[in-house]
Amino acid sequence: MPDVVPLVDEGLGNSAYLVDLGDGGALVVDPERDPRPYRRELDRRGLTSRFVVETHLHADFVSGGRELAATGARLLAPAGSDLTFPHEPLADGDEVDLGGLRLQVIATPGHTPEHLAHLLLDGARPAALFSGGTLMAGGVARPDLLTPERTEPLARAAYRSITRRLLTLPDDLPVLPTHGGGSFCAAGASGERTTTIGRERDTNPLLTGDPDEDTFVARLLGGLGSYPPYFLELRDVNRAGPVVHGSAPVELPTLSVHEVDAAVADGAEVVDVRSIDAFAAGHLPGSLSNPWRPQFATWLGWLVRRDRPIVVVADGAVDRQDLVWAARTIGYERIVGELAGGIDAWRAAGRPLTMTPLVGPRGAAGRRVVDVRQDAEFDSGHVAGAAHIELGALSDLSVARDLVPSEPVLLHCGHGERAMTAASLLERAGHRDVTVLAGGPEDIGDLRADG
Repeated sequence: MPDVVPLVDEGLGNSAYLVDLGDGGALVVDPERDPRPYRRELDRRGLTSRFVVETHLHADFVSGGRELAATGARLLAPAGSDLTFPHEPLADGDEVDLGGLRLQVIATPGHTPEHLAHLLLDGARPAALFSGGTLMAGGVARPDLLTPERTEPLARAAYRSITRRLLTLPDDLPVLPTHGGGSFCAAGASGERTTTIGRERDTNPLLTGDPDEDTFVARLLGGLGSYPPYFLELRDVNRAGPVVHGSAPVELPTLSVHEVDAAVADGAEVVDVRSIDAFAAGHLPGSLSNPWRPQFATWLGWLVRRDRPIVVVADGAVDRQDLVWAARTIGYERIVGELAGGIDAWRAAGRPLTMTPLVGPRGAAGRRVVDVRQDAEFDSGHVAGAAHIELGALSDLSVARDLVPSEPVLLHCGHGERAMTAASLLERAGHRDVTVLAGGPEDIGDLRADG
């Protein structure tokens, strides 16, 4: 097989691919907004990006195709994407000469109506399939990101795309999906990033037993969980074309305490990206805890409106370049600055701080336990008698207010990050007796599973 390098975003659960074309050029498939990983890999290998190809109009990230095309690469995208900026449209049956290698285009609607898979050919030999979201390790990508009316028709289209187009390919053909485990675009995906046609035919839970269309659709639609609201906006962002930032370093302005006050008065959200230990020890009243980690962008997009200006509270553990690019990758362009001097400057100015106790298992005694993990996590095992509210649902403060403000509450997730975010939302809603478990449900014990 030609040299194909996966470039994985662990936080969003996606993979892009860089293909060495063997002549000093490269093909990049489904790049995300931040061009730096691709440029680093190209530079390391002494390659130039000559082709950028998209499998579909993405909903969970802003495409980096325009960033790479700005440096001279040919940008190819599904004709049905209706992109409003220069590109080369592709349709079913098209072939792209890559200079020795070829791409053969296969229409595979399902995850999206315009979806294409790209078969990489080395001469006449199929070498790899870039499947986007149509087929992935242990699942397929969800069909419910457009409208409820189109969900079932797209699920049926996915069945036909897989059974009539993809499963006719050789069993040993490597399948290289864009979406994977950890992606909220995925339905039922395993933790593995790549697979083969034969393996999916034999082991994919949606395909085992050679299901008919109705059975496949029932399985697929029965496994869909919640997803961040920004998913409903990014197709339009990608269709219109994101701003090209180029290679200039990110500049994140610093704001004085008084400038933070002014920004908040103008509607800015204060997002504290420090660790949960640092947030617990003292934070700006009303600020949102979203610790810097691979999942930062997902929760930013789930809990903060994309059009809202953002002020960051950070410390030395956070790379500002990475932070801003992570936000841009989900279409968040309005980080207006960070608090100069961090929490110490706020304290030195005599401003009040809120503290949120971070406790061990004994801290659960006498408190209502609230599990803020996803439904599937809760169903796989939870503390007996625990209340369950997905963290994403707490972005609606009316949900938070359904918890009695005076009732002592212990919040937990798997490690503490999501629970601290939930605590910051509850505090904002008026709760004043909230603690966070530094751990998961197994630390408390007395677990039960549903289903």
